Amino acid sequence: MPGAFYRHFASMDELGLALIDESSRALREMLRSARHGLPAKAVIRHSVEILVRTVRDNRQHFTFMFRSRSSANAVLRYAIRSEIRLFASELATDLARFPMLREWTTDDLGMLAGLLVNAMIATVESLLETSPDDKATEAEIARVAEDQLRLTILAVPHWRSGRRRIAGAQSG
Repeated sequence: MPGAFYRHFASMDELGLALIDESSRALREMLRSARHGLPAKAVIRHSVEILVRTVRDNRQHFTFMFRSRSSANAVLRYAIRSEIRLFASELATDLARFPMLREWTTDDLGMLAGLLVNAMIATVESLLETSPDDKATEAEIARVAEDQLRLTILAVPHWRSGRRRIAGAQSG
């Protein structure tokens, strides 16, 4: 069946890019829907549930993506970095809608989104290192992920932009 493969993909890179795009797009859409229409308190739990379920249901795709993040294939590494930046950018846009974040700078929103996305990447890595049949460990990973995200969010009301701190120190 190699001929059938090449009717759809000109190269292995093209196949890899299609897998990365398909997996990332589906996950972004599900997480975006989790952030809309739910009370703020439910967003974290629902997002973690979606992530865990998606990794469980698409384990091979995520294993491929995480191996490709550090592979010698620059095309796939770049595609994955681009997808991660897109996740963070979309999340930063959505975070700006929360009342306590409306006054935050674009840079600060991007930094918060990056922290949240990096925590979720670590969660995916932990899930992939666990046996798919080990539900107890999967549940513990999900609980830790929720706690890490909540801890990050708890710092939000106390954050003062570095730009404001620097400007305030210079004027004082």
